Order: sequence, then structure tokens, then C-alpha cells
Amino acid sequence: MKPSPKVVNLDGTIRRRKQLHIDGYTDRHISALLASGSLHRLRRGQYVDGPLWDSLSPTDRHRALLRGVFLTGHTTAIASHVSAAVEWGAPTWNLPLDVAHTTRMDGKAGRRRTDWTQHCGALPKEQVVNLNGVRVSSAARTCIEISTLTDVEHSLVVVNGLLNSKATTQEEFAALAKDTRYWPRSLATDLVVRLCNPQMESAGETRFDFLCWRQHLPRPVPQVEVFDERGRPVGRVDFLWPREGVFVEFDGRAKYAQFRREGETLDEYLMREKKREETICQLTGWVCIRVTWDDLAGPELVAHRLRKILAARAPQPA
Repeated sequence: MKPSPKVVNLDGTIRRRKQLHIDGYTDRHISALLASGSLHRLRRGQYVDGPLWDSLSPTDRHRALLRGVFLTGHTTAIASHVSAAVEWGAPTWNLPLDVAHTTRMDGKAGRRRTDWTQHCGALPKEQVVNLNGVRVSSAARTCIEISTLTDVEHSLVVVNGLLNSKATTQEEFAALAKDTRYWPRSLATDLVVRLCNPQMESAGETRFDFLCWRQHLPRPVPQVEVFDERGRPVGRVDFLWPREGVFVEFDGRAKYAQFRREGETLDEYLMREKKREETICQLTGWVCIRVTWDDLAGPELVAHRLRKILAARAPQPA
């Protein structure tokens, strides 16, 4: 299992009111710093540098909140559920990040608060991992926890992210799902096990794959390599229906950031992508369909259009 790369180091960034008093700050000074934006109140009696807070992404702000929670939490508590997924670097599409999740291993759940949910559970040693300076539930257990907390689509985004990063495997996830099949709110876990796919490289791809299943479309083949006449790789398409010769490219901002070359403008990247798409179509005779995040908001309409295209491209009987 591997941790998420390039995480922001948050060690020592949280200062408690008592520490500020020791450093010579009065409550009046603290109030003035908060008003000026030089200091940010993370939780009651906990503060972080204002400019640092402004520079943090939503996931790193959640990680800071988690560390604030650990300062007042039970000694047996570990990060779990959404908080564990964030520490593992998994995508957390549309999951609330203003609440930290921990699990106490002393058999008590603890009081729920507006920014903190305390679960209880008995975790064997192999299901607890030291990651980014905190103790978190293992990636396989995080998959189970997420599937008991939200619906199938949101769960798949997290699970596929963990599988694609090789933090865990489908076999580990399936085995643990079998052992925890009597957990409360675990009815959807088996479906997540059957639908998960480590080939999904983004939250958008996972959502499109789920759309095809939910709308009863034929499941396309993901991540198909295309080669030219000399066997040289030309590119890879996100999804392909081989029988109909239709491939799908999912457009998202994450892809623009990931595949743009150093010094390449967005216009240059889009032109290069268009050229790649045209080359694939010329080599294979396939047609390309582009799907965006906005399209996913209307799954029935997307499915209706795809059915028409697939039907028109289906091989005709001799």
C-alpha cells in the first residue's frame, strides 16, 4: 500500500490558545489577528496561520481539521471514513469535507459534533496504518467504511481511486467485504465490490462507467490503446464499444492539468488533443463522443443519445 504523493506537511501548523498566551498574545491580540486575517480559527481554541489557510485546498483544509480533532480526541482514535480517504489521496467527489471522521477503538462512539463524527469499532492491527503522520484505517477498510456512509456512485469514486493508486486491491476489498457483510448500513457494499474497477483514472470516468451500468447501456471497455500502421502507440481512449466502433473521451479539468506539457498553453493542448482524436478516427474508422461533467448531470439524456449512436453503428446482419 502506498500513501498519496506530494501531500502538504501540516505538522506544527495548529496553535492552541494556551500556546499563544505563553508566546505573549492576549485574547485582544488574538481577536485582532483574526479580524485582520493573519490568523484563522480552525476549531474552538485552535488556530492556524491565515495566509497558510488561504493557500490550502479543500482536502488539505480537511486534513488540518482532522489534526485539530486529534488534539482533543481519544487516544485510541484513528482517521476513518471520509478522513481516511482524504489522507490516502482518493478522490472524494461531492462528499462533505467540513466534518472529520474518526473511529475509537475502545468500544465507545463518543459525542457527535458539528465538525466531527466519532465512530466506534474494533480494528485489528493490520487494518491500521501510519500515514502522513497520523493513524488511519487501511485502504481496504476505508473502502468498506465509505460504502456504509454514502451511496454507490459516491462510494465508487473513492474505491476506484484507491484501487487505481494501488493503495489496495480488488481481492483485499472483496475479502474484507465478505468479513464485514453484517455491518450496519452495508447493503450497498456488495454492489460496490461488483462494480469497482481499478482502470478508472478519475472521478469523471468512474461516474460515466456507473452511468452506463445504471442506464442499462452496454458496458464499454476502458483505457484502450491505439497503434498506427507501424505498431507505434498513437494514444489511448477512455472508453470503447469495439463492436460499434464508438469511443468516449471524458473531458475534465483534472485531465487538462495532468496531460498538458510543460509550457504548453490550454489552446495548444486542445489542438494537440484534437489532432490525436482525428488520427485515431482515421486509423480505426471509429467515431468519438465527448462527455463532460455537465453532461453527467443529465444521465438519461446522455444515455438516450448514446443508444441512438450505438444503434446506428451496430453491425447489420448479412
